[in-house]
Amino acid sequence: MAFVRRKGNAFYLVHNVRRGGKVRQLHLARLGQRARITDEVVREVSKKHPFVELNWRALREQASTRVNLADPNSPAVQKLIANLRVLNLDLADLFPPLLRVSESPTVARELLVQLRLLQSTLQVKLDQFGKKQGRFSPAALRMQGR
Repeated sequence: MAFVRRKGNAFYLVHNVRRGGKVRQLHLARLGQRARITDEVVREVSKKHPFVELNWRALREQASTRVNLADPNSPAVQKLIANLRVLNLDLADLFPPLLRVSESPTVARELLVQLRLLQSTLQVKLDQFGKKQGRFSPAALRMQGR
């Protein structure tokens, strides 16, 4: 049976196997600081361990951890806020003339693609927060600011 396990600051995909009457954990993949099972992880594990049958759908559901926004002191919320602040500062320092000066047009194109993807992801998330009626709705947030 495979499952996602946290060890230190990283998550791992592990599988229990019985060897010599003892249960051992077979480390299938390191998932990183956030437990994400990408298509690349599926390919690598399938290639490296072809005889291990895994329910990828169930594993992806188990790995998809949600940030609990209700606890402002949780490490996950603090890290999310810190990452957003750093991203905002990095984007504020990015000027279009820098893209034209770039020696690699490929880098400039990739940066623009990623910025457009970020814009669409942000719009989807803002729409999701805007539709909710509750503590994170725009009206509720305006009331908290008073």
